[in-house]
Amino acid sequence: MHAFWRSLARNRLAIAGGVVVVCLVAAALLAPALAPWDPHRPSIKQALAAPSAAHPLGTDQLGRDVLSRMLYGARVSLAVGFVSVGIATIVGLILGSLAGYHGGTVDAVVMRFVDLMLVFPSFFLLLAVLAFLRPSIWTIMAVIGLTSWMRVARLVRAEFLTLKEREFVIWSHAIGASTLRIIWRHILPNAIAPVLVAMTLGIPAAILTESGLSFLGLGVQPPHASWGNILNEGKDAIEIAWWLSFYPGLAILVTVLSYNLLGEGIRDALDPRLRQRGR
Repeated sequence: MHAFWRSLARNRLAIAGGVVVVCLVAAALLAPALAPWDPHRPSIKQALAAPSAAHPLGTDQLGRDVLSRMLYGARVSLAVGFVSVGIATIVGLILGSLAGYHGGTVDAVVMRFVDLMLVFPSFFLLLAVLAFLRPSIWTIMAVIGLTSWMRVARLVRAEFLTLKEREFVIWSHAIGASTLRIIWRHILPNAIAPVLVAMTLGIPAAILTESGLSFLGLGVQPPHASWGNILNEGKDAIEIAWWLSFYPGLAILVTVLSYNLLGEGIRDALDPRLRQRGR
């Protein structure tokens, strides 16, 4: 663990990404205290007001403060990222563990299901599912999570195929340990490193997906704010109100880039070969 933190600390880009991520999470959690205005309160007299001291990021078509909506939108976007990745991780861990540990028919069935899911482009699969469901934040979380678990399942399966042949697992079998205990206490803790990396890299992907769905009008529905639906509202006024598209787009860019930098840093720090190369 000490080697991991030391390697991560040497990666300046990963540290910068981590600092930005912490600031974004803090801003989302403190949105009620930081927002200067009620994000849902319209003011027709202030409609499409340019950035100013009163409204640092301007206002939208209904006169709502963009900064306040951005802060509350961060709560939605980050919640979608964390919850959907949590769902995907749980599903991937269960199916990947079963496939890797049991092998044979179980492995074949699970991996053919994974291949079938990977055949369909994820975004179009999301659109197809949401066409039959009422768009809401909970629907978005569930659908993104249930259509993005395949990477985790394949990573866990690969780790289990290697670890189940190790001496400590064979010894656990010999003393009569149950299958559940062997998986939970001995194999899974040693297979969790690539899963942590996949989770870190999966959060920005989920945020980007939610933003795309909200931009198309299939994600979080007004009056609730998300970065995607703020972008959607701004596209009709982009020639006269550039701030409605620029600031949420910049927030999405910075968030995705920061998570990716942090995820790449964690991956490099967990890889002993890369740690030795960096010495």
